[in-house]
Amino acid sequence: MADDPQLHRRQFFRRGLSELLKPLVKAIEPVERTLNEFEKLSQPKATPAPVIKSDENELWLRPPGAIAEKDFLDTCSRCGDCVRACPAEAIKIDPSGGGKGAPYIDADSRACVACDGLYCMSTCGTGALVPTPLVQIKMGTAVWRQYQCTRTTLEDDCRRCVDVCPMGTAAIDLVQDIIEVKPLGCIGCGMCQQDCPTSPRAIAVIPKAAKER
Repeated sequence: MADDPQLHRRQFFRRGLSELLKPLVKAIEPVERTLNEFEKLSQPKATPAPVIKSDENELWLRPPGAIAEKDFLDTCSRCGDCVRACPAEAIKIDPSGGGKGAPYIDADSRACVACDGLYCMSTCGTGALVPTPLVQIKMGTAVWRQYQCTRTTLEDDCRRCVDVCPMGTAAIDLVQDIIEVKPLGCIGCGMCQQDCPTSPRAIAVIPKAAKER
């Protein structure tokens, strides 16, 4: 069968047209990619699943004389002797899991009063709480947040955190109109936190477990 001249001409023109359009196609490609990206951004995003908080990484204020956090959790029998011995009823055990099931203190509601007998430590039979002289107790360290304090926000003369501290000016003082916490003297009892009138508290104890991480 003889070649069809008409067919050859069509093929020739197709190849020529294809060569002519190549630069145009290359120029359109980046525009097309950009439009695709904009289309993706305009599409509604799926709502992420809510994050369920766990107390796994929470820090808890432990009773006076508590050993290092990990050892405390491993050693404490959860017997409740320290809870019953506390004259201030500051020590709690939450069977539902608060405090990881071990004794803790919520300084917002009931702080340790650093009582004369320090009965919780002498009552503990497991070694989770070690009898410690008052000045050597280190439950944590208070931190003052100046811009939450009424001394700053209301320009008043509140000094309740200073006045209620059982360690006195060895732990906290008012220096040139600034609340000054002294880390070496602060035992972390939480009395300042409990008595602070602001919400959230302008002064709060950072448990010693924060330094153990």
